Amino acid sequence: MSQFQSHHASHDREIESLDAFDAVVSAHGSLAHHRVQAVDLTGRTAVLLATDTEGAVFLGCPMDPGAAARVRAAGALVFPPVPGLPFDPYRGHLYSPGELFARLDEGYAATPDALAYEWFQQTGADGDVFASMLRAIHDDSVSDALDELVAGARVVGVMGGHAMARGTVEYAGAARLGRELARAGLTVATGGGPGAMEAANLGAYAAPFADGMLDDALTLLAKVTSFTPSVTDWARAAFEVRERWPGGGESVGIPTWFYGHEPPNAFAAHIAKYFANATREDGLLARSTAGVVFLPGAAGTVQEIFDNATPNYYESRGEPTPMVLVDREHWTRTLPAWPLLRSLAKGRAMESRIALVDRIEEAPEALKRVGG
Repeated sequence: MSQFQSHHASHDREIESLDAFDAVVSAHGSLAHHRVQAVDLTGRTAVLLATDTEGAVFLGCPMDPGAAARVRAAGALVFPPVPGLPFDPYRGHLYSPGELFARLDEGYAATPDALAYEWFQQTGADGDVFASMLRAIHDDSVSDALDELVAGARVVGVMGGHAMARGTVEYAGAARLGRELARAGLTVATGGGPGAMEAANLGAYAAPFADGMLDDALTLLAKVTSFTPSVTDWARAAFEVRERWPGGGESVGIPTWFYGHEPPNAFAAHIAKYFANATREDGLLARSTAGVVFLPGAAGTVQEIFDNATPNYYESRGEPTPMVLVDREHWTRTLPAWPLLRSLAKGRAMESRIALVDRIEEAPEALKRVGG
């Protein structure tokens, strides 16, 4: 039977940690048709030499050369680790803030996030099929991990621009929105960057604490209002909040190295960072099954509105999902996306699933109202 048949590729046959590897071997005495993803197996040579691996696939797993030769001979496929990369294309889990901002004490340029962007800049336009393949594998691995994380969750997207500064009324409002949504049992997902995105992730982080914690955190963050001119100082302020109030609520950030000038924010517990922005955009919106709140933004947020409106218009993902636009002046005059969205929706199922509100405080109730 081919190792590529779909039922052998189901999530319950994926092994993404050494503990899971040991558990499978202990329970079944076999690795046949499993997918072992980015697990260091250099300490499991004896197991690999003695265990059935027919139809198994090993993705980026360090192992003894003799063990690698044996599992290949036994019918497995082995994709070895790729040396010299600042990221693991076969990773089995989403990123954490601590992982992407490791070595921040040496300055942002030394972090894995900055090094991955530097690699992307060097390889993104050189036409090297190997580099583009590595980016595609990485992004697919991230999507797989993201699907596993949000399976069964009620995910609400919060979209908005990176220009919203800490210390502003708007930033505080976006943070309170994220907190209210998280306290309502929703999983908050954002584009994972600064500004409105960071504020919503911060609000979700603050959800388990007393209300005063968010006020204090906002005051602390206001000392460094933007990621420019120093990403290092901006990120350090966020980690200061995390250190002062450890164990905050979880949320998801879905940023991209395509916009390398936008670092990820440190308040999303789970970060699905992509090289391909189109994959990132579509994935973020497609997974926001409980609806999307659109805060004021510029070109990127306008794009997200209509990226979300298209499948709602055609019902290509099933029933339309709620869309709530915040700030009437912004979306009817400054960037008049609302009149077009309303015209598109007229007479279709999505008409009852869209709303425009004046103030951010009205968004949660509007989301409930158009949620069906």
